[in-house]
Amino acid sequence: MSARALSFGAVAGAYERFRPGYPDELLDLVMTYAGRPMGSALEIGAGTGKATRLFAAHGIAVTATEPDPAMLAELVKSVPQKVRTVRAAFEDLRLDETHGLVYAAAALHWTRPEGRWPRVAALLEPEGVFASFGGAVRLADPAVEESVRAARAPFLDDDDIPSPDGTAPDEEVQWPGTELQRSPLFTDVRQTVIERRLRMSAPDYLGHLSTVSAYLQLAPEKRELTYAVIGRVLPGMVEINADIVVHLARRHPG
Repeated sequence: MSARALSFGAVAGAYERFRPGYPDELLDLVMTYAGRPMGSALEIGAGTGKATRLFAAHGIAVTATEPDPAMLAELVKSVPQKVRTVRAAFEDLRLDETHGLVYAAAALHWTRPEGRWPRVAALLEPEGVFASFGGAVRLADPAVEESVRAARAPFLDDDDIPSPDGTAPDEEVQWPGTELQRSPLFTDVRQTVIERRLRMSAPDYLGHLSTVSAYLQLAPEKRELTYAVIGRVLPGMVEINADIVVHLARRHPG
């Protein structure tokens, strides 16, 4: 697992405070696709439990896995006690249990590509459901977005995470749907977008940026200077596009 993937523990409290959670609409989408009750679920890279709470609150027995001890400690503070936690990277999980649902919330891109899909399939019951969801948080006003980009440019060219398989942003099907479609281990692959608009203060938006891995890779002094110059060009309140891109697939019964 890359250093960038393990950079969030240092800002676990900010991650919990400033990252948006997930709406009931997401749970409804997953459960409608599944078409049956889910007894148990395994979460890949649970972080501070943003998605864990959504699924556990609706009676699903969630096993939340997370390699970073600080993130896991933050999760334990706020998720139901019935949630089982495992400190482990996805690649190190034992394959001796299967679940009706395996899901990843803004975490799958941090897993290693080698053997990713056979491992997911091995953790699923026959015809079990896999779900991956997440999406970039973007400034809705193009003028504000451009001002932030220009302010950031001397310190950081781009704060995006590139597609793991090189899929262009304008392609109809995005990763991981592209890989799921090619895999013989999965069937009935679907991509859905849950549109979401948020409004937050400039300090809260900067708080969100403090949890983005691209900024966490900067040297501390450079990072703080970057936040300062971005803060100078932000209005007091900002509108945010925070659409959730959801990929669903079913383990092939064969």
